[in-house]
Amino acid sequence: MMNMDWKLLSSEYLFKDDWLTARKDKCITPQGTIVEPYYVLEYNDWVNAVALTEDGQVIMIRQYRQGIGQTLLEIPGGTMDATDPSPEFAMERELLEETGYEFSELISLGKVAANTASSNNYTHMFLATGGRKVKEQQLDHNEEIEVVLMSVPEVQQLILDNKIVHSLHVTGLCYALMHMGRMEMK
Repeated sequence: MMNMDWKLLSSEYLFKDDWLTARKDKCITPQGTIVEPYYVLEYNDWVNAVALTEDGQVIMIRQYRQGIGQTLLEIPGGTMDATDPSPEFAMERELLEETGYEFSELISLGKVAANTASSNNYTHMFLATGGRKVKEQQLDHNEEIEVVLMSVPEVQQLILDNKIVHSLHVTGLCYALMHMGRMEMK
C-alpha cells in the first residue's frame, strides 16, 4: 500500500481562542510537492447522544444556531471541556446541563469527523437509555434550549423528511437507530 501521508514542515498559529484556533501549515507530500499554505481549524472534540427516557421517548432539543441563522431540532451534545477526563464524562455532563436528565446506561456508538480536510477534531456519539429528569437545566449564559420529547417513529420521519439538518446529529441518530434495530428507511 502506497504511503500517502504528508509531513508537516512548519506550522503558524493565526488565531487562538477558547472555541476556535486557526493555523497555517506547510507540508510536503511523499512525492515531494510542497503544500503551502494549508489551513487547519482546531477544535476540542465534541459529544452528542440519542437520549431515551425510561419510557422510550427521544429527548430532542431546539435551539438557535447562528452559523446558519435558524432555530433547529437536534440531539443533545456539546464541546468537551479541557477538564473532562473522557468523552463519556463530557456526555453525561452535557446531558444533565442541557436536559436535566440522568441516564442508567451510556453506550458508545463510535466517533466521526466533521470535516477531515480542514478540522482536527472528532464527535463521539452515544446512545443514552433509561433517562429520568432529576433537575432543571443548567444552561450556559448564551444558551436557550427547549427540551422536546418525541417518539422514535416521529424522529425517524424527521430524518426521512430532511428536517434534521445538523449532519453530525443525523449521523448519531442513524448509528443509534441501527444499534436499536430501528433503522427503517422506506
